Amino acid sequence: MTARTPSPAAAPGPAAPRSELIADAALKLLVERGMRGLTHRAVDETAGLPQGSTSNYARTRQALLETAVQRLAVLEARALGIDALTGAGPGPGPSVEDLLGMLAGVLHRHLTEHRDMLVARYELGLEATRRPELREFYDAAGRARFREPLVAMMTAAGSKEPERHALSLIAWVEGLMYSCAVGSYHAAVPTEEELRTGFGELLRGMLGTGG
Repeated sequence: MTARTPSPAAAPGPAAPRSELIADAALKLLVERGMRGLTHRAVDETAGLPQGSTSNYARTRQALLETAVQRLAVLEARALGIDALTGAGPGPGPSVEDLLGMLAGVLHRHLTEHRDMLVARYELGLEATRRPELREFYDAAGRARFREPLVAMMTAAGSKEPERHALSLIAWVEGLMYSCAVGSYHAAVPTEEELRTGFGELLRGMLGTGG
């Protein structure tokens, strides 16, 4: 992690709901201390709340983990601009060329400005492999926030196999994010133009548009 990398969520203002204070503190702890450092007491201390506040809101560890997963899904969807990418709302969705620019832009910002979100997600994803009840919740959050919108995006772009193409797109992006956040390319993040080229090769190949 570099000094310029922000935490998963900047500290909310004084009017932020207590639930957000707790969730943001939980994500911050996951990044800084890992899963072992995530305790109810530590969340209270990090959020600046009276002892017992987190236990009153999320009584079990499962409930605390679910709170972190849900908050992270909201923050990532906001950072990635999912609605803009998928053309949510009235009117036609973006063209393929517009998509390339938007995809490259948001992915580059995610890799350079929001790396902590990725670290928190990897911590939660690994924990979900050991907790079936968390796995179900984690998958449901990802499906609603990311998988289904990307399937809709591929459909709008003209894909004849939107489910399979969405999987290919997700796998490419996930692999690149892992490599650049915690893998062998952590110090060599691609430029926005390089990402646009990569997205173009992938999308045009899947959609059969060539060029």
